Amino acid sequence: MKILFVHDRFGAFGGAESNALLTATELKRRGHDLAVLHGPVTGRGEAPWRTTFSQFYPLAPNGNRLRVQTAIMDFQPDVIYVHKMAELEVLDQLGQCRTPVIRMVHDHDLYCMRSYKYFFWNRKICNRAASPFCLFGCGAFLARNRGRGWPFRWVSYFEKKKEIRLNQKFERMIVATAYMREELLRNGFAHDRIRVLPPATEFSEGRIDSTFSNRNLIVFAGQIIRGKGVDVLIESLARVEATFECMIIGEGNHKSYCQALARKLGLEDRVHFTGFLPQPEIRAYYKECSLVVLSSIWPEPFGAVGLEGMRHGLPVVAFDAGGIREWLLDGQNGFLVPWRDRSRFAERVEQLLTDKILAKQMGETGRKYVTQQYDVASYISTLENLLGEVVPESQSKAHA
Repeated sequence: MKILFVHDRFGAFGGAESNALLTATELKRRGHDLAVLHGPVTGRGEAPWRTTFSQFYPLAPNGNRLRVQTAIMDFQPDVIYVHKMAELEVLDQLGQCRTPVIRMVHDHDLYCMRSYKYFFWNRKICNRAASPFCLFGCGAFLARNRGRGWPFRWVSYFEKKKEIRLNQKFERMIVATAYMREELLRNGFAHDRIRVLPPATEFSEGRIDSTFSNRNLIVFAGQIIRGKGVDVLIESLARVEATFECMIIGEGNHKSYCQALARKLGLEDRVHFTGFLPQPEIRAYYKECSLVVLSSIWPEPFGAVGLEGMRHGLPVVAFDAGGIREWLLDGQNGFLVPWRDRSRFAERVEQLLTDKILAKQMGETGRKYVTQQYDVASYISTLENLLGEVVPESQSKAHA
């Protein structure tokens, strides 16, 4: 098949980009021809993207209707595979073309004006559909401006509702968890167009077995933004009595606050911020790691970094938020902690640090589980079938 990927970035950045590249790499290995219609470059890890895709169609800051048309006419794809894309003009044009479109929903951006499905003021998880409550109950019309100029920006409720309607036209919506399926159903998507396809983690360069040394190394890997709860993690670690060292791997706008919090709580010698690291360097930490932590207090659509840890034979400790409970089996491959319960989180971390036999057993259980349930080959085969099944459907509609 000829598959046109659509994504709002080009290069490494977060979980969506990792999934897009892994998927594209494996599809190319199976003989498919791939092109990408993309937004701005990230400045990170662009080389593998340039190797994987045969053609590139960059988008502009605005006025992209013709660019979308040109990409489709030039590449002539059999199917279009959309990852993250919120630009209405692009979505509208994709919905009007005759080529079938499949959308991967990585996170809450599609139906949440704040993008993270929890309330900014009290950090409680939101279980509502997009509605006028977003304006009057949540105040989501006002968001932080991460660019230059005025520190806030306006978010349009009517544009968000239009974005939802445009995505409802696509032939299939792929989500990672049953939790995400429920979010789409809540927002009016057709049940028969939604498919649950848990993502596979990246192939590792051989088996990694941690030393589980007395260094008691803890690893957090992800964006350091408020929803990821790094501040809650630090507050939890302040209650751990055992000796430990925690590596916070990643970047984000909450980093300086979390660094200051670590100093305030006297953890500056035990909690270290490494910044962004490529996967080979993260794997080097896994070789001496005792456990992986996910401190997200927003409802994680999936939480793939936990699977990465389990693939390397490490137990996971995480808050029960969103879709994490669908792969983190409490007491088997780690511990699922009640949401924002810092004391319980600290207890579970300390339990694994002081009981290395238990930590190794849970890690091996996790490795077997992720190998069996989240196999890359099976994931790509299922995705191939999903991409392939919409082509004859689209052709039948065109001749009807």
